[in-house]
Amino acid sequence: MNLVELTAEQSFNYHQFMLNGLQKHRNCFRISAADQVNEPFPTRATPDSFTLGILTNTNELAGVVSFQREGQTREKIRHKGLLFRMYVASEYGGQGLGRLLLEETIRRARLLPAMEQINLTVITTNTVAKRQYEKVGFRSFALERNAIKDGDTYYDEEQMALFLND
Repeated sequence: MNLVELTAEQSFNYHQFMLNGLQKHRNCFRISAADQVNEPFPTRATPDSFTLGILTNTNELAGVVSFQREGQTREKIRHKGLLFRMYVASEYGGQGLGRLLLEETIRRARLLPAMEQINLTVITTNTVAKRQYEKVGFRSFALERNAIKDGDTYYDEEQMALFLND
């Protein structure tokens, strides 16, 4: 396995990988497969807007995560970043890939000037992801009931933060 930075030009089939994840695990994401179809690449390949991927020996994606500094045009919230679109394919679960993606994202965020915290949102029923975030130091700070509506089913979302100076 190899950890790489993905870009719009060198995405290693990111869109199809995410589309597969959204279809297989629709109850774990706040976006749907239909949302993903025409989405642009999620980040800009800069130090404060990047997507990481883990490639198999055959250069297939096994997992991804994106990070973006908040407040691109708002100085009062530039101390925060957002971790989003984290996904490790089921067949690679339990191998520590999620932790590797999280740790590298956190390492890179710590290098950004004046970066103090990373926020994320997780659907409360996604207990595997929530435990993974807690293991690297994220803590819950808010709960939004019925945040997601998928057909007739509602899902609650939990907001979590990691304070980089703690």
